[in-house]
Amino acid sequence: MPITALNRLADLPAAQWDALVPAQQPFLSHAFLSTLEESGSLGPNSGWRSEHLLWQENGEIRAAIPGYRKRHSYGEYVFDQGWADACQRSGIAYYPKWLGAVPFSPVTGARLLGDETAAVRLLQALPEYLVENGLTGAHINFTDTRANRLLGEEPLWQHRLGCQYHWQNRGYRDFQDYLDALTSRKRKQFRKEREQVAAQGIEFVWLKGAEVTEAQWDFVYRCYSNTYAVRGQAPYLTRDFFSLLAQRMPEAIRLVVAQQNGRDVAMAFSLISGDTFYGRYWGCLAEFDRLHFETCFYQGMEYAIASGLARFDAGAQGEHKLLRGFEPVITDSWHYLRHPGLRDAVEDFLVEERAGVQRWADEAREMLPYRHSAEP
Repeated sequence: MPITALNRLADLPAAQWDALVPAQQPFLSHAFLSTLEESGSLGPNSGWRSEHLLWQENGEIRAAIPGYRKRHSYGEYVFDQGWADACQRSGIAYYPKWLGAVPFSPVTGARLLGDETAAVRLLQALPEYLVENGLTGAHINFTDTRANRLLGEEPLWQHRLGCQYHWQNRGYRDFQDYLDALTSRKRKQFRKEREQVAAQGIEFVWLKGAEVTEAQWDFVYRCYSNTYAVRGQAPYLTRDFFSLLAQRMPEAIRLVVAQQNGRDVAMAFSLISGDTFYGRYWGCLAEFDRLHFETCFYQGMEYAIASGLARFDAGAQGEHKLLRGFEPVITDSWHYLRHPGLRDAVEDFLVEERAGVQRWADEAREMLPYRHSAEP
């Protein structure tokens, strides 16, 4: 049966899409993905065109992959620009490509949604879909265990590894209990960093989604967009994204605002689901010593401990997270490249890269600040 492409998620009832999504997957929900579309964060000018792939049997949607037609590689967090550059030098088209992912959100989760047998049929029909629609390849990023197993059984899909850093709440009673698990030097460093923030007269206010006013969302967006402006870039998300998401997913949103003398100066926007705290967006309107570490990491750790959350996923990149107790976690992506020469070259690269990522993850664990049982 042919694949059906859906270019606007709002055209599908939320209940029908969400029935395919595993529990505790907020980034895959109809509310989150449709908010990206309807807020104007995706669209013709963004380089992201929604192209969700559906597999139907007897008039019923049995499987799906959230997806997008791409003419660049920005906002993916699995970096293939080097492959695209090599193609341009060789006269090989790399775009448009199809991407199975959650835009701007490097969060591991389900990608092959719905019934497993139907998902495999969709996956096996995808190469023909690419040819018929003039797409150079398909890429599925930040896959979960099931998708890794199913994609690994398809011979032309190539496996790529990455590394993120996540913090694990090991049943800590409070933040001091966490500090007690660290080496003496790191305990002193983290206390000093927190004291430096407090000495600047900065306090923190936590808000749930339903408690945030439109004026506060204006502030959030100014902070968020400023993180891009200082690098000379345009932000991925629009102002409307935050208000619309707060209407649709208020229970998932957590916002911490840093205030100095009652004036809002910085914020960190996060989502929670199940046992996980997802740190997403940060921004400030002025520079303060050590404020980034406090707002983005220590506040989130403290909130996770107080709320009984087991894991803190603070997003992609950032070896500075490792030094604050965030442990290396291997991530997976899969790539189907139609051009055989490109496919062979990429495979040679991936063999070496996979070994290098595994080596780094092993080395990184030795750099964690936790003390051994015999240490003070």
